[in-house]
Amino acid sequence: MTSSFPASTVLGYPRIGPDRELKRALESYWEGRSGRADLEETARRLREDTWRRLAALGLEGLPSNTFSYYDQVLDTAVLLGAVPGRYRHDDDLATYFAMARGAEGIAPLRMTKWFDTNYHYIVPEIGPDTVFSLDAAKPLAEVREARALGLETRPVLIGPVTFLLLSQAAPGNADGPDSPDGPHSPDGFTPLDRLDDVVEVYARLLGELAAEGVGWVQLDEPALVADRTPAELAAVEAAYGRLGRLEHRPALLVASYFGDLGDALPVLAGTPVEAVGLDLVRGTAQGVDALAGKTVVAGVVSGRDVWRADLDRALATLHAARERAGRVAVSTSCSLLHVPYDAERETGLDPALRERLAFAEQKVAEVVELATLLTAAPDSHLPGRPLPGRSLPGRPLPGPAAAPERPRTSRACTAEGRAPYAVRAVAQAEHLKLPLLPVTTIGSFPQTGELRRARAALAAGEIGEAAYESMVRAEIEQVIALQERLGLDVLVHGEPERNDMVQYFAEHLDGFAVTRHGWVQSYGSRCTRPPLLHGDVRRPEPITVRWARYAQSLTSKPVKGMLTGPVTIVAWSFVRDDLPLREVVFQVADAVREEVGDLEEAGVRVIQVDEPALRELVPLRRAEQAAYLEWAVAAYRWATSGVSEHTQIHTHLCYSDADEILAAIDALDADVTSIESARSRGRLLGAVGAFPRGLGPGVYDIHSPRVPGAGEVERLLTEALRTVPAERLWVNPDCGLKTRSYEQVEAALAHVVEAAARLRERHA
Repeated sequence: MTSSFPASTVLGYPRIGPDRELKRALESYWEGRSGRADLEETARRLREDTWRRLAALGLEGLPSNTFSYYDQVLDTAVLLGAVPGRYRHDDDLATYFAMARGAEGIAPLRMTKWFDTNYHYIVPEIGPDTVFSLDAAKPLAEVREARALGLETRPVLIGPVTFLLLSQAAPGNADGPDSPDGPHSPDGFTPLDRLDDVVEVYARLLGELAAEGVGWVQLDEPALVADRTPAELAAVEAAYGRLGRLEHRPALLVASYFGDLGDALPVLAGTPVEAVGLDLVRGTAQGVDALAGKTVVAGVVSGRDVWRADLDRALATLHAARERAGRVAVSTSCSLLHVPYDAERETGLDPALRERLAFAEQKVAEVVELATLLTAAPDSHLPGRPLPGRSLPGRPLPGPAAAPERPRTSRACTAEGRAPYAVRAVAQAEHLKLPLLPVTTIGSFPQTGELRRARAALAAGEIGEAAYESMVRAEIEQVIALQERLGLDVLVHGEPERNDMVQYFAEHLDGFAVTRHGWVQSYGSRCTRPPLLHGDVRRPEPITVRWARYAQSLTSKPVKGMLTGPVTIVAWSFVRDDLPLREVVFQVADAVREEVGDLEEAGVRVIQVDEPALRELVPLRRAEQAAYLEWAVAAYRWATSGVSEHTQIHTHLCYSDADEILAAIDALDADVTSIESARSRGRLLGAVGAFPRGLGPGVYDIHSPRVPGAGEVERLLTEALRTVPAERLWVNPDCGLKTRSYEQVEAALAHVVEAAARLRERHA
């Protein structure tokens, strides 16, 4: 073992490639246009480029095993041999991608949000009979790969406690009678019950890494920054006591992030691990004295935003930690997976705004600079003194230019109320005349290559606005005609004019800027470009009304107006940090409210305002959750409450453990809530109880390429009808259809309509 931790490091780095090379390689492989060798070569090149660049920037501690073909939690399940029998295949990649995306006749594992981020992870299934076995090929291969380049690395792994806390009890025969996974987990079983078995696999892994000459290993335990029970804290003590006492192992860094360790900090302090990583951006140095004798890996450069660090404040924090704990290394607050690669590529942004940005590459440079300053003479900096030798602008982050006070719309924390739901439901039934079990979709239809190329050509000035809009109108006509032919009841226009459900609105609102290369991984091959919310938000003019009105003119059936809610627009943007988040959300809510009013005035009878990020932003600590949910719900109600009782308001949530905040979802007061359910196999239905409004638990997992049969959809709907009365049950996919092909969508929706028709006859 070694006791010397590098002076500078990062907890992880983006892996999709600066130009989304991994996305393209994955999709080419999935579609059969390239082979495994091509995919592996792209992955190898991305890893090499990352390590070489981090070394060139002067970073001393290089992480490895942060690359993933899909998700690091899924990688850990494979590492531990926790692969449900129904997915096992002779081809290891086929097994891996079946767990992530499903396969013919087999649904994928559940997917949900990684703590309070927009990154999604695959949820492992652990049962009392799960057989764990070590497959160390991936972390060992990456160590050797980097070593061949002359670089030593620190393998990064999900820690055993977080892995088990994020897993779910194996559902047994969830996929039908032919499931090979054995019986259901017994009542009272939790994956954490298997801690001893899992820790033994980690012990064998550490032994193999030690034999390989690895000096340090990073075990990520972000679950410890949430409220933990005494039993869970005892599990931490047991796990790291056992691993720390191993005779032959690398030195251990246990990394936490996204908040304070709280009660877990003294527990870790009492174990034999050599280093503990602390998030000192979202958290504090409270209790750091207990870590004297260990290395504190101080996360003082944020891995969650894109603003330059206040280097004066960060260095003062580092000095204070060193005075109280002793050995300190400089790091990012969490993995840089959550930010884009390089702000210098954003030449189209206003120079004053770009000067304030730090993407992953700039954040590494900040870490290196802070480490250099920290290792200088102890009095090299005191708050207020200029810092010598800066390679980056040294002033604290300037806030957005102050805007003059503007008249605020007269709103309070609780918005004006609409008529009670029972009254609205009668009015809407008379107005809309929908059948029992109405079928709809969530909003988007497939974004064809032709559409994406046309949008790029428009941005490059290669085609004119008139030509582009003609193509959009033609696509809307096709989408409406397809839905009419399939027999859907509430239609959508398909959103062909939109590149992304948040970016599209950001491009039409004051206070936002959008990047060209600022891609961030959301899950698998799915990437987004979070907008930069840097100033006061205003809506200069209507955004969606023209296209909604055109779509409605093509059919006598209701067409939904499609909007993104204020919480989600803010959550999926990089947000200014000089105002309370609540105030920023209400600024966006003002703009959404104006758009809702204009849609209703244009004759749109159904308006969907999506809030998939409502659960995502819930604070990790229970003491802070009620206050957040109160103002988040109030912002949504403010945005949607200005319409008549005849106008039906829908909302949508997905892939975020929404069953944990059902009271808040109810409080949104939407007339219809569509929510992910197919991928999680009806998990929501066990908690929904007597939900008092319209509910559409998804019956089609759109994140998998598999097409559900009519019988499968009918079984899901039958299960839903045990909880939701037929007169309030809606039929819809789990999420938007943007990422699927038209061939998949048409077949799946035909089966959805067929299943709904069968049950409609039965319940008429």
